[in-house]
Parts: sequence; C-alpha cells; structure tokens
Amino acid sequence: MIEVQDLVKRYGSYLAVDHLSFSAEKGQIYGFLGPNGAGKSTTMNIMTGCLAPTSGTVLVDGMDLQQQPEKVKQRIGYLPELPPLYPEMTVREYLTFAARLKKVPKAQVLHEVVQAMEKTGLNDEQDHLIRTLSKGYRQRVGLAATLLGNPDVVILDEPTVGLDPRQILEIRDLIRSLRDDHVVLLSSHILSEVSAVCDYIFILSHGRLVASDTPENLEAQLHADGALCVSVRATPQEMHLLCDAMLPGIPVEIGAGARAGQTELRFGSVDDTVTEKLFYACAAAKRPILKMEREKASLEEIFLELTDDDHAGPAEQEDDLREEAGA
Repeated sequence: MIEVQDLVKRYGSYLAVDHLSFSAEKGQIYGFLGPNGAGKSTTMNIMTGCLAPTSGTVLVDGMDLQQQPEKVKQRIGYLPELPPLYPEMTVREYLTFAARLKKVPKAQVLHEVVQAMEKTGLNDEQDHLIRTLSKGYRQRVGLAATLLGNPDVVILDEPTVGLDPRQILEIRDLIRSLRDDHVVLLSSHILSEVSAVCDYIFILSHGRLVASDTPENLEAQLHADGALCVSVRATPQEMHLLCDAMLPGIPVEIGAGARAGQTELRFGSVDDTVTEKLFYACAAAKRPILKMEREKASLEEIFLELTDDDHAGPAEQEDDLREEAGA
C-alpha cells in the first residue's frame, strides 16, 4: 500500500502540488488524470524519491519515504516517460546492470532478470542490442527494469506515449497483468488510456485532487440527473399526442428514430415519476418502448467539467518544464 498525506510542492511562489492526499492498494490500477501542468509528474517524482516535497508525507507499507529513503525506494519500481536505456547493451546485459544498480542480491540477479523478461515478453529479444528494438520493445525493456526486485509499488509515467496502436494495446495488456502482484499507478493526459486500463481514477487540477473514484461512479455522480432518452415504436405524431395528454408541461424533444417506425424522445432532468408515467402510457397505447436510458457523461466530459479552468499560464508552463526534466 502507498499513502500520500498532505503533499505540497512549491517552486518559488508557484504551488505545483496543493495539499494532495490519497492512498492506493494492491489489486487495482490507479490512474492520474489531468491536463499538462496539473502536477501529475511532480507528484510521481516525489513519490519515487526523485524530488523532495516542500511538506507532506509519502508512506509505503507504513514506512516514511523521507525517514527511510533506501528501504522505501527498494519497494518502488518507476518507469519515467523516457526510460533511461543504454542502446549499446543487449536486453539481458541492461537488465543485469539495472538489477545490480537496484542492489538485487547477486545470487538472485539471474532469476530476477529471467522473470522480468518472461513477464514482459522479452525472451526472444534478450540478446538483441536495445538500439535495434522498436519503440514498443524498448518500452518493454524499461518496464522489465521497473519490475526488477519485485517492487510492491509500480509507478508508470505516460507508459504508452509515442507508441503505435498495436504497441499501445500490448503495453496495456502488460500493465493489466501487474494488477494482482503490485500496486500500480500510472499518469496520463490521454483519456482513452486511463479509461481502458484503470480501475480507479484520480483527477488533478492545479495540483489539487478534484475527484477520485471508479470511472463508472464518476459518471454517475456527475450526471446522476442526466437526460432521459427513450426509443418507442410509434410515429412522432403519436408520441406528441401521448406526451401532451399524459405528461403535460414536461419539456421533451421528439424526433424520428434511426429506423422506420421508431421515434426518439429526449427529456431533460426528470425524476422517476415521469419515467413511470411514460412507461404505463406507452403500454396502455400499445406503443412498445424499445430503449430507455439515462445519458451518461463520457470521461472526456467529466475531465472538461472538472478542469475547465485549467489554462496554462507562465507558472504552469514552468511547471511543465520542471516535470519533463524531473526536477
């Protein structure tokens, strides 16, 4: 388990991380979602010990990163946006080198390297020079290095950036496979990435946590009173008459459906009483309801609703540069 408590990071007068608190446990993949400059990479750099916080605490299995940095870092695997690979090494040579840097006991290095290559599908590439690999396979090498030492927490910063669609799908599958054995956190500003991979989402805006929940619950919480969409086997004229008689004063948009003989109705924010009246009215008129559902917000709509005041000014742009540099 990893726990962040009241984390703050200032760059001069600019507040990059604003009293951020959250926790994550094994068994789920957590996503950091936010626009550029929201503080995602800064937070990750602090969590991995690459950057000192202005104040606040990071705990891994109850151990304080500031007080026991070496022990805590041994429990964390970190894949930065640009993996620090050595292109003139073979895959096996690099992973062996990385294992020694991580202070994996000498007797366990070979086992750790072999296991990491198996998890990431690199067995057939182990004797190839890294410079000859595609970007997707270089990303696998970085991920394999991240898993050396079997860390409790795996932190991935933009793990699929720059990959082609097939490589993205492959890396996503690899990330999902880590769920049961590690606490997995990844950052991204690509909404489809977070939606496809993550079980739980933290949305950051101006360094603050503005929402945290499953994608499904975020949709329900933000648009619980969404529009009611109904498809009925009837003509628009018939539905106009029915709604005027049974639902007087209730605003409704009525139009022809996508298929002949169907009509689409869209009510604004209405309660269950309207839903019941419509159901019984259609049943009495022998006009079957083919579909009835609430509109749901897409992850894109949720993101825009929560971060619509994010406009990167000079301070935010400075933070972007610091995040990219891992400062």
